[in-house]
Amino acid sequence: MKAIKQIRYAVLIIILLTGVLAPYGAGGFLTAQAASTSISKTIFTTSQNLNMRTGPSTKYKTIITVPKGKNITAIARNGNWYKSSYTYKSKGKNITKTGWLSGQYLKKVSSAPSNTVHFAKTIYQVKDNLRLRTGSSAKDKAILTIPKGRTLTSTSKKGNWYKASYTYSKSGRKYTATGWVDGRYLKEYTQYSKTAGTYYFTKKTAGLYSAPDTKKKAAYTLGSHNGFYSTQKAINSLGQTWYQVSYKGKSLYVKAADVVKHTPKSIKKTNYKAAKNTYLYQSYGEGYTKLIMIPKGKIISVSSSIENWYKTSYGGKTGYVYISNFTKSSSPAEKKPFVFTETASAGKKYLTKEDARIRRTPESTSATLAFIPKSKLIVPTHKTSNGWYKIKYSGKTGYVSAGAIQEVITGSPANRDNYQYIDLRTKAPVTAAQINAYISSYVKQTGKSSILTGSGQTFIQAGNKYGVNALYLAAHAIHESGYGTSLISLGKYNLFGFGAYDATPYIGAYRFASVQQSIEYIAREMKATYLNPGSWKYKGSYLGFSTKTTTGTRIDSYSTGMNFYYASDPNWGKGIAAHMQRILPYSKAYYSNAKPNTTVFSAPARPDGKDVFPAGIQATASQTLALTLKKGGTVAKTLPKGDAFTLLEKGNDFWLRVKVGSKTYYAGVKRGNDVSIISFDRYKEFLTVKNLGRVTTSGLNVRTLPLLTASKAGGPLRLNQYIQLKLDKLGKPKMDKSKKWYLIKLSNGKEGWVSSQFVARELK
Repeated sequence: MKAIKQIRYAVLIIILLTGVLAPYGAGGFLTAQAASTSISKTIFTTSQNLNMRTGPSTKYKTIITVPKGKNITAIARNGNWYKSSYTYKSKGKNITKTGWLSGQYLKKVSSAPSNTVHFAKTIYQVKDNLRLRTGSSAKDKAILTIPKGRTLTSTSKKGNWYKASYTYSKSGRKYTATGWVDGRYLKEYTQYSKTAGTYYFTKKTAGLYSAPDTKKKAAYTLGSHNGFYSTQKAINSLGQTWYQVSYKGKSLYVKAADVVKHTPKSIKKTNYKAAKNTYLYQSYGEGYTKLIMIPKGKIISVSSSIENWYKTSYGGKTGYVYISNFTKSSSPAEKKPFVFTETASAGKKYLTKEDARIRRTPESTSATLAFIPKSKLIVPTHKTSNGWYKIKYSGKTGYVSAGAIQEVITGSPANRDNYQYIDLRTKAPVTAAQINAYISSYVKQTGKSSILTGSGQTFIQAGNKYGVNALYLAAHAIHESGYGTSLISLGKYNLFGFGAYDATPYIGAYRFASVQQSIEYIAREMKATYLNPGSWKYKGSYLGFSTKTTTGTRIDSYSTGMNFYYASDPNWGKGIAAHMQRILPYSKAYYSNAKPNTTVFSAPARPDGKDVFPAGIQATASQTLALTLKKGGTVAKTLPKGDAFTLLEKGNDFWLRVKVGSKTYYAGVKRGNDVSIISFDRYKEFLTVKNLGRVTTSGLNVRTLPLLTASKAGGPLRLNQYIQLKLDKLGKPKMDKSKKWYLIKLSNGKEGWVSSQFVARELK
């Protein structure tokens, strides 16, 4: 033993003299080992379950066992041992361990690929103000900020960072800056533009797509010689040109490279004979509906064509034939008496898609009586058995082809001498008493309570203050709030639904301090935007209307006024005008001479209100949330996806105040170096709440048992009062066996039962 100690002292003296230190081996002896060398990142797969150790030897401690068949990344080597990292999931989180693995049980897969991915030059639009940086991370220096809505180009990326070029103008000169941007705030940019109406025909087999790109499978595939009419083109993010076309009632896109332009032609009336059995098609292409078979040898007469398709009538139907299936004939076309029936129309409205002919009978060979201009609204009286429409127009009664019109839903009035077209910047000759009487009549008739009772003078004062028609203001509030009886108006004084997203209307809606504040807010907001010629929302300073196809697409050329942008309902303007008419009948004489107030106001500040929730409201993050100590501040903590927190408040500015552990924060979403609010129109992407309820009736009783006959445990609860629902062991709201009662916890700590019929679950 003494000899061993002497050897150790001798070694220590050598170390002190030479400065060389070797690791201890087994039994306390020092052993020399080969030095580690760095290698390029290399991916290996394990050939069996393999222990990862703290050092390059089986004598070192095991960190973890890497299962057979897993990939690891090596960055250094010591003899036949590799310093490696291994990433795996545990409880939904990625965990990475680093240590040494024996090369005896590793099989090389490939060298780690380059982080840079190259792709075709692509145009992107910026979804929010975005910093262009010198490198591919948020830590790199910002070069400049690209404003929201601008475009840039990119041909490569690293992870989710794109190398981009951004061109901008400054002092009359153009500059291009190159750097890196965070791809989360980019979307591929497609530029749409209207074009003159043009006919295109497929040159070869072509796909029709739901968007101007090939990311999704083609909705339809058509052969050559199928035609379409287009009034819009799109240039996608790759610079490819596409045309918007209509096919089978759907709006689709076809590549410009797959089609060729053709122009309709009028030709001398000519007879053709069918060379074989063929068909009359609804439109110019075999991809369209077959109307009727034309047997071999039958004679038809044509006088117009487009591409190889000729328009004709046969068997009481009008359509197109492919002329290659016919030969010219000197024989006259067959003349059969045309018989048709009529069915009364149900008052549906149609818009002309082109200049439409009114014909004497419902066939294309019939005499033309008159023309209806494009974008003219018509209401047919009958529909014929061969698909034409009977109308009365400009003193003429005749028929128009179904191909020349499209069915629409519109709020367009029969004439413009009504409240839908008054300038809403004019002063209304209405009195507070007239407004009050109208609201009181509804309250008396229905027995409901209205937050608008007695508010007539408030509307008049707000109208005078901001130069907005007070009669319109009152009618708008009445229309949106159900005469001031809606839950949002009663609970938040929110008369116009501001902030009330479909996903969560009550919680999303702004909370106002009073009816007056709500009315003044809308008056100023409308004057600053929809009634301001300098605003993008301005489409005329009147209510107007919108027009939509039966599939819900707005027809911009036949939509106007506030209704264009403000509401999706085509009859929104008509509904408000109807309230105005009932309060005070329209006077053409007055409004013909009324002068508008053209003073422009800035948009109002968002009201400083908030929703305060009961104690114990439990929520879960649906994605990683950023927590700050002040609104919009720097990140103090992150809350990973799946983690729980307590919901305390929601402000009108949509910041959430939350509690995590014993500390309170504001919750938002990290965007680069900034933290922004959660989007409540899609709140489920960010959070879900387990146990927040809201009372939907006045005076809801809380009972000791889930029975109507049970004694009261507390309450009664107010209309729109938030309540805490008790949770069961599975984290779901606790209910009785009948699933008709919720167990709740009151603010005083007591528990009781309430009928689920009168409780709305919020943010679930």
